Amino acid sequence: MSEIETTKEQQQYVSLKYFGIPKLGPYVKPLKGIIISMSCLCLVAGLIDTLHPLFQQYALNHFVELSTLDTLVPFILIYLGILILQTIVNMISASQAGKIEMDVSRDMRRASFNHLQTLSFSYFNQNSVGYIHSRVMSDTGRIGGLVSWSLMDSVWNLTYMIGAIAVMLIINWKMALMVLVIVPLAALASVYFQKHLITLNRQVREINSQISSGFNEGITGAKTTKTLVAEDRMEEDFNKTSRKMYKTATRTSHFRAMFISTITFTSYIALALVLWRGGRITLQGLMELGTLAAFSNYALNLMEPIRWIVRAISDLITVQVNIERFTRLMETESDVADSPEIIEKYGDAFHPKKENWEPLFGDVEFKDVSFMYPDGDEYVLEHFNLKVPQGTNVAIVGETGAGKSTLVNLVCRFFEPTSGQILIDGRDARERSQLWLHSNIGYVLQTPHLFSGTVKENLLYGKPDATMEQIEAAVKAVSADTVIERMDKGYDSDVGEGGDLLSTGEKQLLSFARAILADPRIFVLDEATSSIDTVTEKLIQDAIEHLMKGRTSFVIAHRLSTIRQADVILVVKDGKIIEQGRHKDLMRMKGYYYNLYTRQYAEETTRSLS
Repeated sequence: MSEIETTKEQQQYVSLKYFGIPKLGPYVKPLKGIIISMSCLCLVAGLIDTLHPLFQQYALNHFVELSTLDTLVPFILIYLGILILQTIVNMISASQAGKIEMDVSRDMRRASFNHLQTLSFSYFNQNSVGYIHSRVMSDTGRIGGLVSWSLMDSVWNLTYMIGAIAVMLIINWKMALMVLVIVPLAALASVYFQKHLITLNRQVREINSQISSGFNEGITGAKTTKTLVAEDRMEEDFNKTSRKMYKTATRTSHFRAMFISTITFTSYIALALVLWRGGRITLQGLMELGTLAAFSNYALNLMEPIRWIVRAISDLITVQVNIERFTRLMETESDVADSPEIIEKYGDAFHPKKENWEPLFGDVEFKDVSFMYPDGDEYVLEHFNLKVPQGTNVAIVGETGAGKSTLVNLVCRFFEPTSGQILIDGRDARERSQLWLHSNIGYVLQTPHLFSGTVKENLLYGKPDATMEQIEAAVKAVSADTVIERMDKGYDSDVGEGGDLLSTGEKQLLSFARAILADPRIFVLDEATSSIDTVTEKLIQDAIEHLMKGRTSFVIAHRLSTIRQADVILVVKDGKIIEQGRHKDLMRMKGYYYNLYTRQYAEETTRSLS
């Protein structure tokens, strides 16, 4: 689903949910006290703003028209006190608004990030990184701004508007009604312009996302761009998007300028009416000059709160999309989840009850397992049965895209079987905690990932309480010590973002060491040696053969020569297991595996001779 389609769907949904505001309760309720305090201070600030023209009225009527300085000192002291009070109120309310914004955004980001940790692989398969990042960062930031600054401005301006209208009606209700006739016109104009500005701002954000994507592709794919000599095409695409951004942003600016000019124009109309009517009354001696000045001040400034309030309502309409996208993320349930009873006994990912965890030995059994991916429409596995006793080495082979990872994803409980059972040590995997299972699995990916930080910090992800002796033993076991010795600061060397300061092979070796340090009972190697040279691969193969004794292992192999000693080989084609058995048995059958092996052997022989 595209972002635009999602936006339309969410707008329709949220309109039935009172802008989605009730769903913000868990994040706003803890701040109820400070929100009420800020609102009260904004109420005071609005009332003080209402008083300023009255001081002007008194000064003109008393000091100017009567030409007397009586009560000047009290007047100055009172007015100065009002200004000091207003300054203090403004400072405190702004500080509170900033705190509310930061606290709401922080709590929502923390909650959404933690919730993402509980979701299954299917969610991340179906949603891009950019989409998820936008939910966690952009949406929460806009919601925080709505709860804080938009609320502050609304209370402040609404208080001033009501106060100004009340004072105007008290001073001269006929003139006040003349001014108030213009208020609906200003409100309608504000609604019209804000409606179009919302649409234009949304278009600007969407195009800006495209520009960000273009930047990302241009930077991360710079090498590919140069080797394909595609600079001119990249430039053309980027310039096209930039021109679109320029036109839309310019149109938005023009519309905003028209909006501000219209409100200003209506303000001056109100002022003109006041001066026309009030001037005549003043000349007739029915109104004092100071009173006319105060009334003119109210009439001129009355339109500005209307603009702010309409803008706040528009922000609420706009942010409702962000609210719904955030709440939709938080309401997304994982396809793989522990039952309440399991969580009660074993704990969850954030509150594990390790004292209740049973030891894992490594017996794995597929019992009449059928599986279909959540976003798929046909079965990948059907009525599959396989017993893998503790210590068995299972190799999974097949061409690229055949579906080799499906089996290990099910063993690791990254996905649940559509039907059937996967038994771990004789019990359904769903009868134990996910964290219990994952803590006993060492998974080394084909594309290794390291976290930003030092070598040592990355290794400790495998076992946070490991000693330096244990770390060094794991590193030496896979010949990763040679990598660390070449680094300036050894174990304290920075690996860069995602391990970018290391080669793919070096990252792979450290990933091996990290997995071994965790001392898992089940190993999963997903084409884990494909990025390593043959000499290092031989060293690792020897180390793995020693380390995997007594441990169950699932090896997705690219080079078939490395899995000839496997206890059982599963041959996958088009998502189905078409052959299984030991190497010599499969070769004797002269089926699909035989053709794969002989073809690869011939290719490797040709390369070695050339």
